[in-house]
Amino acid sequence: MKQVTLIRTATISGAIAVAAGALGAHGLEGRITTELLTAFQTGARYHLVHSVVLLVLALNSGNQYKSGFWLITAGILLFSGSLYGLALSSLAGLQLSILGPLTPAGGLLLIAGWLVTGWRAVQIKKGGI
Repeated sequence: MKQVTLIRTATISGAIAVAAGALGAHGLEGRITTELLTAFQTGARYHLVHSVVLLVLALNSGNQYKSGFWLITAGILLFSGSLYGLALSSLAGLQLSILGPLTPAGGLLLIAGWLVTGWRAVQIKKGGI
């Protein structure tokens, strides 16, 4: 995978996270329940933080952290995406409860991404990879 693809993925993710944060701060209050708004804002916060992590990993020369990068990307899609979907579907009067189980699965992928990245860093530091 080319480094430019990783950088593009990270920056597009960051832009979407900022847009989601703005929507949560200015466009949803009073239109969805407080509980769903809080969930949406949690998704946006995790999305933005992990987009910064993606950019740091993408800028690492040699892309030694590619596995962690893609685990975190998948985690963002499932964790934040499911929270966005749950909140926004309520605007249309839908209840997409099928999205509920995706949130913890996404959280597990985020955790796995951090752990794999840490493991890689230790291996690189030891000269093992």
